[in-house]
Amino acid sequence: MNNYIILTDSSADLPLSIYNELDIQVLPLSFLLDGEVYHNTPDESSIAFKEVYAQLRSGKNVTTSAVNVETFKEAFLPYVQDGKDILYLGFSSGLSGTFSAGTIAAQELLEEYPERKIVCVDTLCASLGQGMLVYMTAKKRAEGFSLSEAAEYAEKIKLNVCHWFTVDDLFFLKRGGRISATTALVGSALGIKPILHVDNEGHLISVSKTRGRKKAITSLLEQMKASAIDPSTQIPMISHGDCVEDANVLADALRKEFGVKDVIINYVGPVIGAHSGPGTLALFFIGKER
Repeated sequence: MNNYIILTDSSADLPLSIYNELDIQVLPLSFLLDGEVYHNTPDESSIAFKEVYAQLRSGKNVTTSAVNVETFKEAFLPYVQDGKDILYLGFSSGLSGTFSAGTIAAQELLEEYPERKIVCVDTLCASLGQGMLVYMTAKKRAEGFSLSEAAEYAEKIKLNVCHWFTVDDLFFLKRGGRISATTALVGSALGIKPILHVDNEGHLISVSKTRGRKKAITSLLEQMKASAIDPSTQIPMISHGDCVEDANVLADALRKEFGVKDVIINYVGPVIGAHSGPGTLALFFIGKER
């Protein structure tokens, strides 16, 4: 019997139905909006994601911070005490200190419970890229993979999880230090839309620029055309910053171009969305390389 749980943090951005279907445990990350702490819960019980994006559009500031070690220990402890092992698939260490906190918590708990196993995998992924890796690994557990086999599988394929996305408002990248104020001002005036991806170190990298939203969406499609492995057999994933219409346009293009049968679409959660902003559109798939 595979007596282990798969746990991830809520930056994986999977729909609640998938967490429930595949019995994936989620540690909600937190964020601060107007001086009040909210949690990035998949069921939106703390605050609706649409409301967070409405606040961002109105100019409200949303700030985030990494989860501390004690929060992770509190999340891990009930499973360890119940005699279960844990596979933690965490938010990219290239973008957040979250994974580091989870690793430290695991090490400290293993000193208290040496008979248990807690394996931590740095996904080097974000949003539904992380979600895709979690989803595929949970599917392997359902097929009978042991904890070590599932961890090995996740490590083996994580650098094949391709992240391609664009943003609609350059202000949020400027605020996060990704681009200069001048670049943001000029780019916004010219309708420039950057094309970005997450590299092999889990960092956010600007790759190219397009003019206009339509061309940016086409560019995402072109990236999948260039490197996807057997695209017709995949379930691509799309996350969006409260722009579901654009997400559906992209999904329809994937079905037409590649003949894919299913596409998973969900919000970019508030923790990542605070940095990428409303109008973010991201495409994830399995490719030859990132």
